[in-house]
Amino acid sequence: MKHFCGVAAIHSRAEINLPEKLFFPLFSLQHRGQESAGIAYRKGNRTVVYKDLGMVSTVLSRYLSQERMSRVGIGHVRYSTHGGNKVENVQPLHVVCNKGEIALAHNGNISNTREIKEMLFDEGAIFQTSSDSELILHMLSRSRKDDFHGALIETLSMIEGAYSMVLIHDDRLVAVRDPLGFRPLYIGWKDDATIIASETCALQILRVDGFRSVEPGELIFVDDAGIHSERLPLPVRPNQCIFELIYFARPDSQVFDVSVHLARKRMGATLAAADGPGLGDIVVPVPDSGTNAAIGYADYAGLPFDFGLTRNHYAGRSFIMPTTSERELAVRMKLHPVREVVSGKRVILVDDSLVRGTTAKILVRLLKEAGALEVHLRLSSPEIRWPCFFGIDIPTRAELISNHMTPEQIAETIGADSVRFLTVELLRESVDDPHNYCYSCFTGRYPIDVPLLPEELKRFSRDTSPEAGADDEAE
Repeated sequence: MKHFCGVAAIHSRAEINLPEKLFFPLFSLQHRGQESAGIAYRKGNRTVVYKDLGMVSTVLSRYLSQERMSRVGIGHVRYSTHGGNKVENVQPLHVVCNKGEIALAHNGNISNTREIKEMLFDEGAIFQTSSDSELILHMLSRSRKDDFHGALIETLSMIEGAYSMVLIHDDRLVAVRDPLGFRPLYIGWKDDATIIASETCALQILRVDGFRSVEPGELIFVDDAGIHSERLPLPVRPNQCIFELIYFARPDSQVFDVSVHLARKRMGATLAAADGPGLGDIVVPVPDSGTNAAIGYADYAGLPFDFGLTRNHYAGRSFIMPTTSERELAVRMKLHPVREVVSGKRVILVDDSLVRGTTAKILVRLLKEAGALEVHLRLSSPEIRWPCFFGIDIPTRAELISNHMTPEQIAETIGADSVRFLTVELLRESVDDPHNYCYSCFTGRYPIDVPLLPEELKRFSRDTSPEAGADDEAE
């Protein structure tokens, strides 16, 4: 599964070299999107935008050769969950309209995009991108409200789905998080600056120690007069994305006011408790996604933990190759077994999730070729069976291996001696306040209507009761 996006923003009472300051939190959020990066900042009475396809270091390094003084700016890293990887889709997006000059950086997905786009198209709107984020700017400019504040409230009342956003409106910084709180967003303070970012690791790189979550449904304005916070006139029903804790967020971050590292350790320990003693001789993670859960598994089981797979950090992103032999070579370029660690041992291999099963099959074979007597694959998430409409790029249901195979069949297909997932019930036991999370990619129960969902699944919509995930294994 692919990441989505990350946002960062700074408002300073004194002028600073703002592009340079934004570089560091954006670099810290690079794991959330590797396709493009960009910044927007105020220079005098206008907004300057600089963005391009590529990594943060590639895009912004060439822009930092000289000081560019400013007091407010926003930044974005992107993986294209909605709209292709095209330069016109790179954020921040920027417009000058009847509500002023606006720049926007958005993390999430608008789930009612189709209806809004059809409405705007019928009214004569001309679209410059294929990104759902552009719709927000169209709606702001077309609002009948006289002021930006009223237009923003009206616009946010019409869109559905996930949006953790930062905006520049003239000289003000604005931050907002949707009422369901799908995606994380934090606000922090240091000296004369207010810093906003998707994860706490992006604040701590700037040595920001005082911070808090932007609450679900909270709207924040930052200007020279200070910080003004208000609540959107919408019902707040937290449905935070559980995959932020399972996989997406950086382990040294907090998201949803939870330590990511400790949450993953608890998930691994819960897996070990479900297995019981005597299964294996050593716990090996799939680096880096399975490392924290593997530590928790090993601690609980009283087994040695070791890196039986080495990751080549220079291999770049995974890519699809046309033949089986080429796909295996691509995996070997990224991950390779350490024979001295796994030879002659029963290996418990821990990863965060299983999507298509292609990489897992290759890794199991590599470990056995390196001398592992047995390989037992353990996943610190439940079986992924449904698409996400709120900011994760999940393959179609037909491509998800758990939709047409049981764990026993998966084990036979990938050559593992056993495969076990963390059940939804056990996942809920692994987190505090389990009713505040979204589990729809496991259960098919969506917290809001999703228009692209087949009609026979609509009966699951809006089921957000605490018991919703408890009987998922019977679905």
